Parts: sequence; structure tokens; C-alpha cells
Amino acid sequence: MKEKLQSLLKNSYSKYYHYPVASVIVMKDGREFSGVNVETSSPASGICAERNALYSAITNGYTKGDVKEIHVMSTTENDCFPCFICRHALSDLCDKEVKVFSHTFSDSRIVMHTIEELCPYPFGDDSMKEEK
Repeated sequence: MKEKLQSLLKNSYSKYYHYPVASVIVMKDGREFSGVNVETSSPASGICAERNALYSAITNGYTKGDVKEIHVMSTTENDCFPCFICRHALSDLCDKEVKVFSHTFSDSRIVMHTIEELCPYPFGDDSMKEEK
């Protein structure tokens, strides 16, 4: 996975914040979807690597229960976990047991957390149901 993520980082368009990120989402059937962050001059119109990869999987017909694991890497030696917007999307569109792996650029450190650990108090479908 290290080489794949490092290679993807070259495709990141991060001229504003200079923080390239690459992500690979692995499905339970072994298929992989890749994404990089794409920044624009209006930050809200860009997209993070994790959502880029996840939405590609959905575009190709995959659903919530199909995601096995998510890998994320930046060009630093720091942990690189999804931002809170991505965490919300992952919380809505993946099972809570899905593992998220943060790789340092050298791959000398890999840290794993489940989506449930990254999003302990999610706002989702259950939050919008009326109690009777």
C-alpha cells in the first residue's frame, strides 16, 4: 500500500494549503478506489482524498456494507487521519467497524482506528428520527 499511496500523492492538487493527501479505499471484494485532495481558491469547493475515493466507490455501485478498510497518507511523518467533514461522510456511508489506517510518508508508522473510534458521537440517520 505504501508505494500506491506515495505514487498517488503526486496527483494531489494542493497549491493553496500545500498539504497533499492520498487515500485508497479497499472494498470487501478486493477492488480499490483511489482519491487525492483537490484544492480550489474557494476551500469549500475542493474535496479531500478520502471523500474523493469513497464517492468514486459509490459511483461504481458500492454501498455502505461493501467497504473493508481505508488508507490515508500525506507527505509528512505525522499521523494523517480524515478531517471532520470526511469523518462525517465515512460515518454515514461506511459501517462503524471499518478500519482507517494512517500511514506516514516513509510508512515507518501506521496507526489504525475504526470509524466508530474516530466518530464516537455521530450525527446520522438515527439522529433525525422522531421519538414517539
